[in-house]
Amino acid sequence: MTLTEKAAYLRGLAEGLGLDAEKPETKMFNAIMDVLDDLALTASDIEDSVALINEQLDAVDEDLDELESYVYDELDDEDDYFDEDDVFEVECPNCKEIICVDSDILEEGSINCPNCNELLEFEVEEDDEDDAEDE
Repeated sequence: MTLTEKAAYLRGLAEGLGLDAEKPETKMFNAIMDVLDDLALTASDIEDSVALINEQLDAVDEDLDELESYVYDELDDEDDYFDEDDVFEVECPNCKEIICVDSDILEEGSINCPNCNELLEFEVEEDDEDDAEDE
């Protein structure tokens, strides 16, 4: 039974008592019943609003899950493509900044420092141990 139904039930009980409408006690009971009716209607409106907000929140949560899935799946794909073993840190002799370069840049042999525009040249040497393991 909802609050509005309970308030209506109490009002029906009070009317069924056949109280004299001119007595102060009856006026007080009627005023209390009016307050109960108002409170029950307000509570019902609040319940409806909360239900609507919950539905909207669920929709936003679903949208956020889809967005997170899209973004994090893209990041995972990039992580699979980008191998950390192919990244090397190089210190610029001019500005002393650390620059990250990948194996492709090392194979090219040179790059301009993004901080001071100094030409950095690379010489790639093969490890003799790696050659021995390959044989």
